[in-house]
Amino acid sequence: MRKALLISFGIVSIWTTQCDAWWPPGHGILTRAALLALPDEVPVFLRSGKGTAVHAVYDPDVLRGVELPNRRTHIRNADRPEHYINLEVLGGRELPPERYDYVKLCADLDVRPERTGLLPYALAEWTERLAAAFAEHRKWPEDEDIRNKCLLFAGYLGHFAQDACQPLHLTVDHHGRTQPDGSVVPGSIHARVDGMVQFLGRKPKELAAGQRIEPLENLFPSIVGQIGRGCALVDTLYNLHERFPGLVKVPGKSYEDLDPTWQRDPSVVKFIDSRAREATRFTAALYLTAWHLSAQMVLPEWFDLNQVDVD
Repeated sequence: MRKALLISFGIVSIWTTQCDAWWPPGHGILTRAALLALPDEVPVFLRSGKGTAVHAVYDPDVLRGVELPNRRTHIRNADRPEHYINLEVLGGRELPPERYDYVKLCADLDVRPERTGLLPYALAEWTERLAAAFAEHRKWPEDEDIRNKCLLFAGYLGHFAQDACQPLHLTVDHHGRTQPDGSVVPGSIHARVDGMVQFLGRKPKELAAGQRIEPLENLFPSIVGQIGRGCALVDTLYNLHERFPGLVKVPGKSYEDLDPTWQRDPSVVKFIDSRAREATRFTAALYLTAWHLSAQMVLPEWFDLNQVDVD
């Protein structure tokens, strides 16, 4: 945990400037919890290699936060919509299962896909990437590079799974609600919610305890269902917003943190604990789904690791 926190503090300046879900330590806690919650049928290396997966879970936010002189990076422009879905913009229309059919739907509605978001597709695609890596592991179980690839993909998938469990990633009102005068209230709500998992000091073992992890029966419909249930909590969250701790400037630092003098509100604690446990369950369920899919996945006929690997 100490190593994960040190890594995360190195990128802490992005916390309140990006549309993140949980702050980096929160993503680390949830990923460790998901790995701990996995059943024994999942390979041991996945649980014992948690350091690599936890390191990788930060990457989707780090990569879109990197900067180059004089221009925005291609990564930032392309990756940002992967982290959210604004269902209201679609006017109740059903999400098509394929990414580019969704892009066509957006064109038909005269809205840009980057405005509506692409999170469901990131989740489905990263689950299948992890499944493909697991399929390689099944064929070459002793290959250390393949194991590392599985852990890397697990980290990326974990990030987006946890984004999907933060309700403000599932609504156009992600940074507050726009008032008639154009102001956004409360403008700090996203950052205040994001920091709560680590702020409450939740431990991975606590979040993993008692979890019943089952694979998703139908990948994309299950993802859409998960997002719909999370979106239904947006009003609940906004009704609680005044009870969340405020943001305070950290002396000598370039970022804000949550107010350490906050008197814990039981309704806020209950809401965050519920979301953290659900993020743990959903992340682990996607990992298990990928493992099950890998047993059915057929690798390309031309791909033989013994022939393509060259010393």
